[in-house]
Amino acid sequence: MARLSRRRPPRTRARGAATKAIIASKAPSSPTTPQTQDLAKAVAAPALPSTRRLRRGGLANILVMTAAAGIVGTLAIPAYAIAPGSVGPQFGETDATRLSKAQAQTVEVTDDVIAAPVTADGYATVSGEEIRAAAEAAEAAEAARIAAENAMTSYAASYDGPSVGDFLANPPYPSFDLASVYDVATQYIGTPYVYGGATPAGFDCSGFIMYVYAQFGVSMPHSSAGQGAMGTVISEADAQPGDLVIMDGHDGFYAGDGMILHAPYEGASVRVQPIWTSDYSIVRIGI
Repeated sequence: MARLSRRRPPRTRARGAATKAIIASKAPSSPTTPQTQDLAKAVAAPALPSTRRLRRGGLANILVMTAAAGIVGTLAIPAYAIAPGSVGPQFGETDATRLSKAQAQTVEVTDDVIAAPVTADGYATVSGEEIRAAAEAAEAAEAARIAAENAMTSYAASYDGPSVGDFLANPPYPSFDLASVYDVATQYIGTPYVYGGATPAGFDCSGFIMYVYAQFGVSMPHSSAGQGAMGTVISEADAQPGDLVIMDGHDGFYAGDGMILHAPYEGASVRVQPIWTSDYSIVRIGI
């Protein structure tokens, strides 16, 4: 372990003189001579400087440091603490704030309140193949529309015989029975299907029925649903050729034995064929 030694303070002139004076005072007294008086004067220590001034300087330093600390503390106060106008009404506590600090609240809901359903948006991805297929379908539909327009133009130009209106004004068969209706309808087997057609130049399904019944003085709409609404639904067991077979979006003449006489679709002609569905009804006109 290192040995600690007391450090002696540096020797000064005043300290040396004071030491000599103390030693002299402790020495045995001897007769006073002029030499001894001179020696006493020589070793007499001058008076130590007063420390009063130093004490005053320390007190001043403490005061200065206290004042400085107060200034720094003042500058450190947040700006909002001394912001002007912070006591105005715009800085006051709002109703929402007061409610948030309040105790538990209760809400009453009346019986006539309806809960709105919450739905989530969804999305589905579409592949490139599906986009191409949709584009091809749109092109095919447009081509079919153009073909139908051309067919109607050709249809109108190719027929100059009596129309539905002509027959209604002067029907060739003023009274009718179902057998006669069916016989007239069979005269047009082979007539091409034309969308919107209602003459022997071309028929669609309801146009065919409308044209035949017009010859018996019966006015019908150019609509399968409208034609079905004109008559009375009967059982298939009671059906006779000349009754109507009504389907969803299509109709024709009942041909007996589960068969139908009708104008089927674009590219086909008026023909007799088996009824291909069980979703139909038999309607009789005139009763």
